[in-house]
Amino acid sequence: MFSLVNKKAVITGGGSGIGKAIAVTFAAQGASVHVLELTTEAGADTAATIKAAGGQVTVHACNVASKEEVAAVFASIGQLDILVNNAGVAHIGKADTTPEADFDRVMSINVKGVYQCIAAAIPGFRANGRGVIINMASIAAWVGLADRFVYSTAKGAVMAMTLSVAKDYMHENIRCNSISPARVHTPFVDGFIAKNYPGKEKEMFEKLSASQPIGRMGEPNEVAALALYLASDEASFITGCDYPIDGGFIKLNN
Repeated sequence: MFSLVNKKAVITGGGSGIGKAIAVTFAAQGASVHVLELTTEAGADTAATIKAAGGQVTVHACNVASKEEVAAVFASIGQLDILVNNAGVAHIGKADTTPEADFDRVMSINVKGVYQCIAAAIPGFRANGRGVIINMASIAAWVGLADRFVYSTAKGAVMAMTLSVAKDYMHENIRCNSISPARVHTPFVDGFIAKNYPGKEKEMFEKLSASQPIGRMGEPNEVAALALYLASDEASFITGCDYPIDGGFIKLNN
């Protein structure tokens, strides 16, 4: 089950964290993986891990906020089966404390980048006669996280985009779903804690972990397992859905 043999997968932001876990998991299941990162160096660790396990991987330097770069990379990849829109940036701030430049940057990467990759992937899906799109949303799209104004706004847009794309391309055998993680333990989280709470890393890690009803953060491999299912033929009857993977955050956090 969940074989991706003879399938070509594109994963944006596949150099670390959740993106890396998805890339490694897909490659282990037989996919030919294409990792998009800002630089090829940023994807080197993922590529080394996949190659060491005997998998197939290519790293492309691509800024998803650049229409020209996205178009060129997808044209070079050609026919494909799976697109995972994982690249994104975080931001702290409320509506009146978020500078316009920061708002534009987050939206250009987290929303416009998803749109541009989907648009660029459609010709490759059509050439293949099928396709699967998985967008990385967030629990922020469901609940609106405090002090995360533009991030919550962007992830809400990604969830709505997922529904629109699923409806528009359903009859071309192209499925589109999204995943909404709660806090997942990645190098980004460790870096965020170290930068903002120096000397209190252990205390803050435990506090953030306890914010989920299940009592811990998620692991990248857990998100990757869900992405694998949605990308596989076993999920061929599923489109236009969002899947929270949140340790009970949305429904049980009261």
